[in-house]
Amino acid sequence: MPESKVRKQAAEKTAAKKKAQTEKKRSDNKAKKARLAAGTRDWVPWVFIPVGLLGVLWLLVFYIAGNRVPGMQDLRNWNYLIGIGLIATSFGIATLWK
Repeated sequence: MPESKVRKQAAEKTAAKKKAQTEKKRSDNKAKKARLAAGTRDWVPWVFIPVGLLGVLWLLVFYIAGNRVPGMQDLRNWNYLIGIGLIATSFGIATLWK
C-alpha cells in the first residue's frame, strides 16, 4: 500500500529535525574544542607581574647592595642580563593574556 502524503511529510520533517540536531551538536563540539585548545589564560597576570617585579628587584638589589650580597658580586655584569631578562620574559608572558 502506498504511503500517504502526511506520512511522507512527517518523515521528512523528522529527518530535517534530526539533521538540525546533528549539526548543532557538531557546532557545539567544535566550539568546545576551540575553547579547550585555547585554554584559559587566567594564570597570565599572576605570573608576569611577579616575574617583572623580580627582575626590577634583582636590578635594584644589584645597584644598591651588589657588593654586600654574597653570590651577586661573583656574577658581575651577568646581573644586568638576569634582571633585564626577567623583565623581558615578563613582557613575553604578558603577550599571552587575552
